[in-house]
Amino acid sequence: MTIEACFRHGYPGFTLDVDLSLPERGVTALFGHSGAGKTTLLRLIAGLEQAANGKLTVNGEVWQNNSDVLPPHRRSLGYVFQEASLFSHLSVRDNLVYGMKRVPVRLRRVALERAIELLGIAGFLQRMPDSLSGGERQRVAIARALVTSPRLLLMDEPLAALDLARKTEILPYLERLFEELEMPVLYVSHSPDEVARLADYLVVMDAGRAVATGALSETLARLDLPIRLGEDVGVVLQGSVAEKDQQWHLARIRCSDGDFWVRDAGHPIGHGVRVRILARDISIALHRTDDSSIVNILPVEVVEVADDTHPAQVLVKLRLATSCLLARVTRRSAASLNLIPGRRVFAQIKAVALIA
Repeated sequence: MTIEACFRHGYPGFTLDVDLSLPERGVTALFGHSGAGKTTLLRLIAGLEQAANGKLTVNGEVWQNNSDVLPPHRRSLGYVFQEASLFSHLSVRDNLVYGMKRVPVRLRRVALERAIELLGIAGFLQRMPDSLSGGERQRVAIARALVTSPRLLLMDEPLAALDLARKTEILPYLERLFEELEMPVLYVSHSPDEVARLADYLVVMDAGRAVATGALSETLARLDLPIRLGEDVGVVLQGSVAEKDQQWHLARIRCSDGDFWVRDAGHPIGHGVRVRILARDISIALHRTDDSSIVNILPVEVVEVADDTHPAQVLVKLRLATSCLLARVTRRSAASLNLIPGRRVFAQIKAVALIA
């Protein structure tokens, strides 16, 4: 499935102007600050809003061609809102059955039992929505969207209304869902943590425009974006568990450009993981030293140095073999180490700082 979207849409004080070609698989995150136009774009794709000047094609099927608009109920999509919006007078099971009945039997690709198992909601099928926690309600809402067997799943900040504990509860279910179902997902968020953990492809939005698009790690490593992430700036690398040190409760993650020791999160050998490396957790040295507490030391090349949010700091883009890291250092350190493009140095990363 390919998604081609081109919209010119506005109302007083805001204009959306985007032209996107989105990947046919995986999770595409629409990322940006509040008011960037993420939800507006999602609603245009869903048909909940209409742009007088817009074109939308999903897998060759025209959903909009300017004034010729396919109504929302004829678009094969599921939509998960910030609030669960369950029917309060129906049990959890009846909420799911209501969603499933919208789809003819011949077009059902996600079985009711499969959705229940993926979201871990078998234990409260007979309960009423008002008796559920916020995280439980949202899991039911996602399951209800799945049983409609959509060709495209839209999620509008589904964790925004949850506290940290409930977000921590639901994220593993989303990871498994996205990994096991071959269903393209458009996921709206302004949370760098969620994007780093869930997204495969990133659309960075600012003031109604898509200012950057691309694979997650490549886009996060760009230093020319108008959106500043502050303490959250960093990259995400894909890898797998290669070794476990039972004595010290550590795991060695093998990535394409090197290995990283991290805290053991309990994943088995061979399990695919993501390693999130924040710029604040990387220091730079001219020479390799093994007589320190830092266990992750990788040879890198300086690619670019850019201003940071504070005049005392800079961000340094460092190239491994095929991917990049970002490091935050003081401007004085950058000068004393002569960090200029092409310089070979060593990136030092604490194992306790890495999240996998």
